[in-house]
Amino acid sequence: MRLNAPRITVVGSYATGLTMKAERLPGRGETLLGSGYRVDFGGKGSNQAIGCARLGAKVSFVAKVGEDSFGEGALGLYRDEGIDTSHVQRTADAPTGVGFITVEASTGHNCIVLDPGANELLSSEDVSASSPVFDSVAVVLTQLEIPVETAEAAMRLGRAQGAITILNPAPARPVPASLLQSVDILTPNETEAAVLAGHKGQSARDPQQVARELIRLGVKTVIVTLGEKGALVVNASSSVHVPAIEVSAVDTTGAGDAFNAGLAAALAFGAPLEEAVRFAAVTGGLAVTREGVVPALPDRGEVAAYYRSQRLTAPQWLGLQSRADGAS
Repeated sequence: MRLNAPRITVVGSYATGLTMKAERLPGRGETLLGSGYRVDFGGKGSNQAIGCARLGAKVSFVAKVGEDSFGEGALGLYRDEGIDTSHVQRTADAPTGVGFITVEASTGHNCIVLDPGANELLSSEDVSASSPVFDSVAVVLTQLEIPVETAEAAMRLGRAQGAITILNPAPARPVPASLLQSVDILTPNETEAAVLAGHKGQSARDPQQVARELIRLGVKTVIVTLGEKGALVVNASSSVHVPAIEVSAVDTTGAGDAFNAGLAAALAFGAPLEEAVRFAAVTGGLAVTREGVVPALPDRGEVAAYYRSQRLTAPQWLGLQSRADGAS
């Protein structure tokens, strides 16, 4: 950790992930045989906090876990990753959140079912009580695996402190306009963007059009993640497509979390928006090349190694050698 590293506060969820692989994702009412069962650390807030810390930021995490072994394991993880846990609360009123994940072996695609547990008890009052970790913070990042009003409180407090506010609206659900109006950068996938814009049904919609609808609702910038097609960056006056990097996908479970962590870290270090999105495309892409989420979240050294392997210049703020010839 560098002494001059910027500060990021993540308000979000922790859940223990219970994962197995199947030949394909099951249909309705179908039972399949699986393999490779494992127990992992998870939760979008937790994953993104770890991702930001591995990329060199000073991270504070605001969350709630149960008084159980899963909660104890989470606190041990954060100590190992160097994350400030002064506002990770434990409660006896609910168990630690749990996610059930099925991964399609041939493609790495997945489906997830989450029991929020203690995450549902994280309140806007808890956010207000954590105000010391919002002072002088560069970025505030949150998601929707916690109550919507709690996410809104995080965005409002971040905005009041002059931070860049980022909402990763996953899982998809409708939110009030007041929340969107406190968001600087919204990072939905195509499905999440459609839900936020109030569209129903499964018909394909132009992501740029949907993004502009969300901007009219009050968001400053919308970054629609497009999987292997990259990301679309849209604001009131422009639209830019950022391609994904070319990798062989093994497990896509943590791609979105790694993307959001890369975006938040780059912005915290002062990168312009488009540069930050290109960096996030690298961190998101690298994450799908390994199984699991936390084990796959790249650190600064792994990202710099990718830039070297492609004979590209890495962002200066990474502070590491960044070219194949060893020049910095």
